[in-house]
Amino acid sequence: MGRRITGRVSAIVFCFLLVISSAHSFYLPGVAPRDFQRGDELQVKVNKLSSTKTQLPYDFYYLKYCKPKKIRNVAENLGEVLRGDRIENSVYTFHMRDEQSCTVGCKVKLDAQAAKDFKEKIDDEYRVNMILDNLPVAVLRQRRDGIPSTTYEHGFRVGFKGNYAGSKEEKYFIHNHLSFRVMYHRDPETDSARIVGFEVSPISINHEYKEWDEKNPKVTTCNPNTKNIIQGAIPQEVDKDKEVIFTYDVTYKESDIKWASRWDTYLLMNDDQIHWFSIINSLMIVLFLSGMVAMIMMRTLYKDIANYNQLETQDEAQEETGWKLVHGDVFRAPMNSGLLCVYLGTGVQLFGMTLVTMIFALLVFFVLNALIWGEKSSGAVPFGTMFALVCLWFGISVPLVFVGSYLGFKKPVIEDPVKTNKIPRQIPEQACEDYNWWWRAYLTAGSSALYLFLYSIFYFFTKLEITKLKFSGRWKAEMVVVFEAFIISTKAICSLMDSGP
Repeated sequence: MGRRITGRVSAIVFCFLLVISSAHSFYLPGVAPRDFQRGDELQVKVNKLSSTKTQLPYDFYYLKYCKPKKIRNVAENLGEVLRGDRIENSVYTFHMRDEQSCTVGCKVKLDAQAAKDFKEKIDDEYRVNMILDNLPVAVLRQRRDGIPSTTYEHGFRVGFKGNYAGSKEEKYFIHNHLSFRVMYHRDPETDSARIVGFEVSPISINHEYKEWDEKNPKVTTCNPNTKNIIQGAIPQEVDKDKEVIFTYDVTYKESDIKWASRWDTYLLMNDDQIHWFSIINSLMIVLFLSGMVAMIMMRTLYKDIANYNQLETQDEAQEETGWKLVHGDVFRAPMNSGLLCVYLGTGVQLFGMTLVTMIFALLVFFVLNALIWGEKSSGAVPFGTMFALVCLWFGISVPLVFVGSYLGFKKPVIEDPVKTNKIPRQIPEQACEDYNWWWRAYLTAGSSALYLFLYSIFYFFTKLEITKLKFSGRWKAEMVVVFEAFIISTKAICSLMDSGP
């Protein structure tokens, strides 16, 4: 009998292995490495334009950059759309380990609106983000403390402002030439390579040409011998009716960095002081809150122990003490009980939602999204995504509310263990318990949200560089929504968990 069972189990395992072996595998971008042979095509994708001054992202093609014949959006998840990411194809095409010099992307003529858009983005210090094999493009920078190590800045600036040729007038210049460097780790056995780095050096140069050939464009500002950009050339100014020629170089460098460690350089902190400040700040908060909780617990336990130690005789033990003195008032409804129930119910619902989904304030969300739409920012949620969010809300949250109401209605009414006196009794001085603890517990627990709000103000003035009123107003409105959701959630959960004063 045992052999038969063993044989059946072996047959089932064998069939299961056959099914697994015949299954099709899939590639998860950014998780599994990709091997490239010499000459394989590498597609550079463009992402949003971002700025620390406005915190408002824009689509790459919002500015008049070179566009491919057909713009294709890369499949995005909901989180990327809400963050304002718009990953699209570009005119920048490489071939693995085949270097390119002074390749022309396109020529564009700036009209008044295009020049204005470029100038605004240069003023707001916007940066261009690109992606190659799921690695973001980065600019090399030197550490402020002088330590000789490689650190990166994500993306490169759209352009810069400055004086040229002794002119006192400050002008705008665009980075129209990009010198890319792709670092790869080569497998000596198969000669295949994996991309481990993607760097760029942006340059502004006023390209010149003799005759423009759309099929094979060439510029005279490249050295015909070395095919590199001539040093000391005039930078490309941004103004109405100016022609801008976008070019790029591609070089390759073999690296000892392995594919599994290619993100290490990107994740290095540029300023160790910020890192230590965050650690000390978090440590002080933990110690402060732990001390407060310990102090409250010790005070409560000390009073309880002192009361129990006073019961010296049997007669004293039989007397009513503690909650027995006010047992007829314990379950009396607090003042404004309806409002308290609304707050508690809303807080519990918000707390539960944070465990499974994001917190949305629909009215504020739609208003802010409309404002971002007006700015033509990629941070605006598209109509299709917004419709999906509404469906998630009304398809999940609303039915759960009715299900919870139905289950709660079917349950028997909670009966108080003692009857409530018709006339409220004054709390005796010897009674430590206070049955009017409801609102005090609610307000005390929510005071932690005040720290969150104050810290957000501190962060805004010390870390962020938002200068325009419309952008700072949007950020402050979002913080108010987060503060309100946090204060309601913490108050509700702590009030429900509190079993006494």
